[in-house]
Amino acid sequence: MVCIWKWWFLLWTCFMTSMAAAQDPISGRDPVDAFLHPRTKTSVPLEELLRGGPPVDGIPALTNPKKLRVKEADRILAPDDAVLGILLNGESSAYPIRLLNWHEIANDTVGGVPIAVTYCPLCRSGIVFDRRVDSKETEFGVSGLLYKSDLVMYDRSSKSLWSQILGQAIAGPSTGKALKRLPAVHTTWKEWGQKHPDTTVAAFTTGHGRDYSRDPYQGYESRGEIYFSVGRQDPRLHPKEPVFGIRQGRNTLAVPERLVREKGAVRAKLGGEEIVFRYQDGVRAFRKDGGEIPGATAYWFAWFAFYPKTKLVLSTP
Repeated sequence: MVCIWKWWFLLWTCFMTSMAAAQDPISGRDPVDAFLHPRTKTSVPLEELLRGGPPVDGIPALTNPKKLRVKEADRILAPDDAVLGILLNGESSAYPIRLLNWHEIANDTVGGVPIAVTYCPLCRSGIVFDRRVDSKETEFGVSGLLYKSDLVMYDRSSKSLWSQILGQAIAGPSTGKALKRLPAVHTTWKEWGQKHPDTTVAAFTTGHGRDYSRDPYQGYESRGEIYFSVGRQDPRLHPKEPVFGIRQGRNTLAVPERLVREKGAVRAKLGGEEIVFRYQDGVRAFRKDGGEIPGATAYWFAWFAFYPKTKLVLSTP
């Protein structure tokens, strides 16, 4: 009886695997073979798109992750656990970095808006996007490729490749198109939960066999070593110094997170416009009229790799 059950389970597993492959034939393939060909439309040099190690979807993106309420989350999250938090149309949700370390993308819906919560552990870059392309909702997966050491996503509709930090399609049919960034904050569970008592939190019950108590990148943030080539670096800050950066048109601006925490507020100008960085359960950027500017948290080396002409704020008046 046990042998019969084992054979049935094996056949069922093979059937489900073949069905998944039929639905998404690139899943599990080598990312270069799956996405990059001599005639592939691209906005970046093909040789700068590097294999990160896993195959396509080898790091499994989440879709509609299960959610916990604050009391439930308090039982599994420590006060200083890092989260990415977002507030849209009166609805708030948090995504633990311990979860995103293993999945890097969460396709979700918050406040009626389809979003992609993205995080690259190699760059400490946490960015949330509206995941509609040409007004059509799509889902994103992890391609298995890196560009300037950063996460390269792919959309399941057109199979185009997207740079996370640029927020733009860099290869495939959608090349040149951009995603809308949404305001999000890299903070702690204590700070987010206290300010948003009605928040939901993405749960660790994902159906994937991952040890979410283990940080696979432990110690990486304190070393100067960068695993993948990014070209020229800027010595004004330690390569792994966390900064908060914003982009408006062709102008970019970055400020060390520690400076904003110490001062509470840091003022600067970008393209003639006054910008105020404030620490409000995390670093945020605001226009003079109070409107929030979506930004990105990242290690300094990563922000500079994409925006070498960025203005860097190192002191306050």
